[in-house]
Amino acid sequence: MIRERIQRSIDVKLKMAADDRLIGAIGAAASAMTECFKNGNRVLFCGNGGSAADAQHLAAELSGRFYFDRPPLPAEAAHVNTSFLTAVANDYSFETAYARYVQGSCHKGDLLVAISTSGNSENILRAIEAAHSLGMITIGMTGESGGKMKDIADILINVPSQDTPRIQESHILAGHIICELVEKDLFQKA
Repeated sequence: MIRERIQRSIDVKLKMAADDRLIGAIGAAASAMTECFKNGNRVLFCGNGGSAADAQHLAAELSGRFYFDRPPLPAEAAHVNTSFLTAVANDYSFETAYARYVQGSCHKGDLLVAISTSGNSENILRAIEAAHSLGMITIGMTGESGGKMKDIADILINVPSQDTPRIQESHILAGHIICELVEKDLFQKA
């Protein structure tokens, strides 16, 4: 079973490497994020469960460091303020929590990375809508079908799999590539 799971992960990544549209979307995401930072704006990530962990992981790669020492970039995961998240979920609904966070902390020119393996998480979809209402660029990271997210994200990175663990593994791969490209473009290291 162990070898078989490793092979499934490899197979998804081989499909990604062969998909010109997906490669273009990853490149477009890196370019949009680079421009966002160049313009003095910030990047917000959001997701649920494992995707929340991925959001926090990728935000840390940007706000801390990735391959080399350089100034920190303004990136964060929306769920790390647990007092806000639990208060809004209690007083309003969990479906509105990320949208309210976007409305309260983001501005035109900022960028939202919305992560949902199904592409159908209501709180993530509402966050994208809130981001658009502010004039933000949105990057959706999802699975093969794209779910409802495929119709509303500005840039869609939909991993060619329907298996949640394989999708999440591939989101981290795509996210790491984006972080590497952003860091290289902004700080001119080869």
